[in-house]
Amino acid sequence: MPKKHVGIPGLNPPDKKCDDPLCPWHGTLPVRGQVLEVTVEDVKMNRAAVVVHEYLYYNKKYKRYERRQTKKHVRVPECIEVKPGDRVIIGETRPLAKSISYVVLAKVQR
Repeated sequence: MPKKHVGIPGLNPPDKKCDDPLCPWHGTLPVRGQVLEVTVEDVKMNRAAVVVHEYLYYNKKYKRYERRQTKKHVRVPECIEVKPGDRVIIGETRPLAKSISYVVLAKVQR
């Protein structure tokens, strides 16, 4: 079976195999839209995690940038192991649950 590519350059598929249908590497879940590098904050849910996305916002009134952050819920495939504090790359996908519209694609090597 040839290796599947999710359409994001520079990402390699994980070494571990899984039979999760909502895995972008081994299932049929398409990835489209935003691709972000975020930090994992919490992994207490089943196959899901909470991540923190930090970004810069330009405030026109004061003519300077300010740091902002938002939390997002993401789907974690079985073939990718994450723990709090890890840097991961997530990709936007179709809504998988009420608050989950992103999936973890890979861990960032430090």
